[in-house]
Amino acid sequence: MAIYTDIARRVWNHAWKLDPIVRSLLDTDFYKLLMLQMIWRAYADVPVTFSLINRTKSVRIADEIDVTELKDQLDHARTIGLSKKEMIWLAGNSFYGRKQIFEPEFLAWLEAYRLPDYELREADGQYELNFSGSWADVTLWEIPALTIINELRSRAALKKYGPFSLDVIYARAKARMWSKTERLKNLPGIRISDFGTRRRHSYLWQRWCVEALKEGIGESFTGTSNVLLAMDTDLEALGTNAHELPMVLATLAGPDDAALKASPYEVLREWNRLYGGNLLIVLPDTFGTDAFLRDAPDWVADWTGFRPDSAPPIEGGERIIDWWREKGRDPRDKLLIFSDALDVDTIEETFRHFHGRVRMSFGWGTNLTNDFRGCAPEDDPGLLPISLVCKVVEANGRSAVKLSDNPEKATGDADELARYLRVFGGAGRVKRKVTV
Repeated sequence: MAIYTDIARRVWNHAWKLDPIVRSLLDTDFYKLLMLQMIWRAYADVPVTFSLINRTKSVRIADEIDVTELKDQLDHARTIGLSKKEMIWLAGNSFYGRKQIFEPEFLAWLEAYRLPDYELREADGQYELNFSGSWADVTLWEIPALTIINELRSRAALKKYGPFSLDVIYARAKARMWSKTERLKNLPGIRISDFGTRRRHSYLWQRWCVEALKEGIGESFTGTSNVLLAMDTDLEALGTNAHELPMVLATLAGPDDAALKASPYEVLREWNRLYGGNLLIVLPDTFGTDAFLRDAPDWVADWTGFRPDSAPPIEGGERIIDWWREKGRDPRDKLLIFSDALDVDTIEETFRHFHGRVRMSFGWGTNLTNDFRGCAPEDDPGLLPISLVCKVVEANGRSAVKLSDNPEKATGDADELARYLRVFGGAGRVKRKVTV
């Protein structure tokens, strides 16, 4: 049953005990838990550093967010552990058609887990926020760090409004969201899921959006990547893996170029040994999709599908469909999961382009859970989303690299970036403006 919250009134009366930004360790993306189990099994002690990266450099987040409030929220997140109810749900629920996907030994470790310490300082209007330690200990900081920064930005922007203004702002945002929902209902057979945790406006708003989609498009809404919301709203928890795995395993290859070139496929072999089945979704763009497809072993074509993430969805999807055909596979038996900077216009265009040619699913992120454009007076810039990420920047004593299909999303120091481009090549990489 849906829980209806007067968000405007709650925002006007924010109180620590009622509305801490991080409420549970399950308030994270499902793929973080799946990846964590793989990390815990085989790579727990690899030393890593994750860092906050603001790609929207024009926004000086340290000028918008009070450092004391930020520290308070980060410190609060470090006090949270999994409840008995959450542990029972993780152990007993079925995910992707599999019972007990999480091993008892892993869950016992997770039950005692707390987020480790962090390093925070200000520099030229930005926050330098770093998390260093063993990979198993540090990796779960990614999503809480992002949700804390993004919600503190929203809260800071909303402080200047009174209760009636807030009511109107949220009413406009709800109407905007519902109009998108009505458009999606006109796409027969579409499959939409919520991928909007990391850059959401707030937890309460994400929950409202999830509940609205659940009612508005019915069975076309397939679930949410947010584990807490999946548990609380009786939805499927969705998500497989992310760039973090190939980025770290590439550093373990050391200076050996051949081992580096093979590392993306070692990630897939490890993943297949642990999960298999419906979780066999390929994320091909960490070091460039063209390079990945060029060197991929034939067995990769037998996986369930791909998630093209940093190329435009139609361009990226066509590239993968062509590759499946080259490998003698029927694209109609395969799945493409689109998830990069989607809005309703992109979803409609992509769905109609590929309809009947391939199975599709859409992971709707920032433009689902943080779209307040035109909802506040003068289009308040504090309510506009920014491209904020928390990436692994170092592992095993080496710079962690992401090339991406979009060089604007690339990370890593200059020397290692040059080496990776030499090993993988730069074919298919096109510079595009990053908005979210």
